[in-house]
Amino acid sequence: MITPNLQAQPKNANLIKKELILEVELNGKMKFDHLLNAIYQQMGICYKVLSANVEYMNGNNFGSFQLYINATQEESQELEFFLNNNKLLNTTVEYTCRKYS
Repeated sequence: MITPNLQAQPKNANLIKKELILEVELNGKMKFDHLLNAIYQQMGICYKVLSANVEYMNGNNFGSFQLYINATQEESQELEFFLNNNKLLNTTVEYTCRKYS
């Protein structure tokens, strides 16, 4: 008889990616394009821009935007830490899509 090993977890258990929708409010402290560049180049997180309402006043960016990201828990925590450090209000919601068979 074979008994399952309940304590053994796959090595990549924390690498499971979730689909998330991230909403960020720009407050003039960081430029929109610099923020997107940091998310992709520095953190390696791919995204799709779902919506953006950004205004430019005297070189400062104001408004909000939504991104669709597919990230691991570690990546999403790193991104949240980055946004909070830059004093950018943000909300992340898990994206769920109903699948029909």
